[in-house]
Amino acid sequence: MTDPTRTPTPVDTIADAWVDTIAALVPELGTYIGRPDPDGRLADYSPVGHDEVAGAARSTLAALAEAQPVDDIDIVTKDDLTRELELTLELHDARWHLRDLNVIASPAQDIRAVFDLMPTASADDWSIVAKRLEAIPGAVSGYIETLRTGIAEGVVPARRQVVEVVTQIGRYTGDNGFFATFAGDAAPEEGQLPASLARELSDSANAARVAYDELAAFLGSELAPAASDVDAVGRELYALHSRRFLGAAIDLDETYEWGIEELARMVAEQEAIADEILPGATVAEAVAHLEQDQSRKLRGTDALQRWMQETSDRAVEELGRTHFDIAEPIRTLECRIAPTQEGGIYYTGPTDDFSRPGRMWWSVPEGVTEFDTWRELTTVYHEGVPGHHLQIAQAVYNRAQLNSWRRLLAGTSGHAEGWALYAERLMEQLGYLDDPADRLGMLDGQRMRAARVVLDLGVHLGKPRPDGSGDWDADYALDFMRGNVNMPDEFIRFEVNRYLGWPGQAPSYKVGQRIWEELRDELRDREGDAFSIKDFHKRALDVGSVGLDTLRSALTR
Repeated sequence: MTDPTRTPTPVDTIADAWVDTIAALVPELGTYIGRPDPDGRLADYSPVGHDEVAGAARSTLAALAEAQPVDDIDIVTKDDLTRELELTLELHDARWHLRDLNVIASPAQDIRAVFDLMPTASADDWSIVAKRLEAIPGAVSGYIETLRTGIAEGVVPARRQVVEVVTQIGRYTGDNGFFATFAGDAAPEEGQLPASLARELSDSANAARVAYDELAAFLGSELAPAASDVDAVGRELYALHSRRFLGAAIDLDETYEWGIEELARMVAEQEAIADEILPGATVAEAVAHLEQDQSRKLRGTDALQRWMQETSDRAVEELGRTHFDIAEPIRTLECRIAPTQEGGIYYTGPTDDFSRPGRMWWSVPEGVTEFDTWRELTTVYHEGVPGHHLQIAQAVYNRAQLNSWRRLLAGTSGHAEGWALYAERLMEQLGYLDDPADRLGMLDGQRMRAARVVLDLGVHLGKPRPDGSGDWDADYALDFMRGNVNMPDEFIRFEVNRYLGWPGQAPSYKVGQRIWEELRDELRDREGDAFSIKDFHKRALDVGSVGLDTLRSALTR
């Protein structure tokens, strides 16, 4: 609920009730925001469960339409929650749930990933974990029912995603996989588990492994033969997902052309810095030179974790003294190695009471044991402070103005990831990337994000390739990324498969940054000498996480 300093309005009440409703219907979301389910339930992933969520969204939308805002905070809440609920219903009506399978953010991963955030400090915590492990067979069964309905209706994912997820599941269910090691390593902080609970955990984990193996068998024997050979989702679905991830409607064709121009600008900037690092060198030669620099290397995940934590702690302490007002609860950010090996780096926000702090996770692919600090320094700023952690944790902390939906669940990838890329450039401007090698690493990430705009739109809309050699396809997408990103091939393959199965998400980073920078420049032009960049940041972050159209309206109203 909202802080006593703000009397809840009818709009607040509706928004708070929506959080209660969706946390009850999707307990995994409840865990994410710090509302653990004592019964260890999981969502109903069957068609009936999806219909129930849609029905609740429809009822909330109707109530919201009748509510009258009483102030600017209400106006923002009503605008943004209306957008969110309408998109939920549009996606449901488009039957997206019938084909919701990809390598990074679908029920196949969500059911497992919730265990990363569950408390495990006490025997009681582990008892709830056991109950949730026991719930996995039912959740997986409902998910299979939904995908089977999709087969019957001809609404299916791309075969590439099906094949890749089957491989992922093998890593979950193997003898050294997630479920075996998770249950095997169970131990509360206070001592040993009771023998009966240890057996329950082992039995529940084995049942979960069996359920996931059954999912893999279904995917291989039923869904794969029926799945689509085409990776592209087409313009209509893509436009819907683009709005979902940005919270803004954009001109897709103009954005594709802008992406090509932005990529060229990143390449030119990289080439100039490469010459600083090694006079006369190409970008590839400068990268090769840096990769031989042993002083810039970390070996092993333990060293990576320590370096992440030390870098993050230093940024929090220094920026908290100079450029941002960082409240005490926000100053704690945990850096962790993820229990999976899928690739990718991500952030999870704090619980509402900060009992679980914000966390930066690194999912290191199998076989990757060396890490270059020059390449990854900007990533720590992106995921931590002044990036995701400052943005998201500030919204959680701002109880005096924001209802629980605004603090805990609102927002889009374009808002969050756009801010994080904006934050990377801000750190360059503040002198944290003065080392040319660190700037090259930042630009490597910015170049990757620009390349993703071109690739994602190119593949899913069937655009002509930039080199004029035909239209986009998956093979060209892989070669295109290899030509624009200096990363291990395991990362690149995962990234490309992610873009192919999660339309509209990857461009939201760079497009979101573009919108953030346009909004800043618009306000600077309007306010003239009265404009303060520090004040702009405070005003923008105080709005909380919202869609980018909502943010623009809130700051320019």
